[in-house]
Amino acid sequence: MSHLIREIEYLINAPYVKTDLPEFRAGDIVRLHLKIVEGGKERVQVFEGMVIQRRGSGLRETVTVRKVSSGVGVERIVPLHSPFLLKVEVVRRNRTRRARLFYMRGRLGKALRLKRRDA
Repeated sequence: MSHLIREIEYLINAPYVKTDLPEFRAGDIVRLHLKIVEGGKERVQVFEGMVIQRRGSGLRETVTVRKVSSGVGVERIVPLHSPFLLKVEVVRRNRTRRARLFYMRGRLGKALRLKRRDA
């Protein structure tokens, strides 16, 4: 039954699914271009940080990006197929052995470094 539901969801949501997203995974440094609406004005805000997890599939897929700003860790959960996400740029690809990098939350400075992945 869940297979049937998945097929119906795919058909309904097909026009909204973005196909131009680059390949990236946990550990990569990405730059997200987000459309911010404040009052009647719109602007593009760039959020650059490390991907600590990708979650979900299809239209519900989200990515959690973490950066350290002024000594404070900031995390943002962004739906990948949202109309407010304009562009995703991969700045650097890193090698990790895990799909979820929650242990990075407790690290600062040099401890945050990861090895580069050959791409």
